[in-house]
Amino acid sequence: VITRKAYGGAYDVMSSKHIRSDFNFAWPTAEVAVMGPEGAVNIVFRKQLEEAEDPEARRAELIEEYRSQFANPYTAAERGYVDEVIEPRRTRPVLIDALETALTKRERRPPRKHGNIPL
Repeated sequence: VITRKAYGGAYDVMSSKHIRSDFNFAWPTAEVAVMGPEGAVNIVFRKQLEEAEDPEARRAELIEEYRSQFANPYTAAERGYVDEVIEPRRTRPVLIDALETALTKRERRPPRKHGNIPL
């Protein structure tokens, strides 16, 4: 369950869909993106910020725009990174349902001498 911020590689290795996690849920307050809005705006819009009359105001606008377009849980759900965006009060019943679904899961894999997470 993503409650706040999930950015980049750190998000990938914390039981994300990218490493075959069975279920991923997010609260409406979550931010899921390649990188945080502040850092992304500084890199992607560097020239626009340098040319702006009021760089701080423009930076704030761009951060909000990035946050609404890319770093929201609904975009992550559309792209399949999150199974469902759930209200915080529904967390417990949703997790119980997910665990009950996974209870009978059987995964057959060939025997390996050494294991590794799929990165």
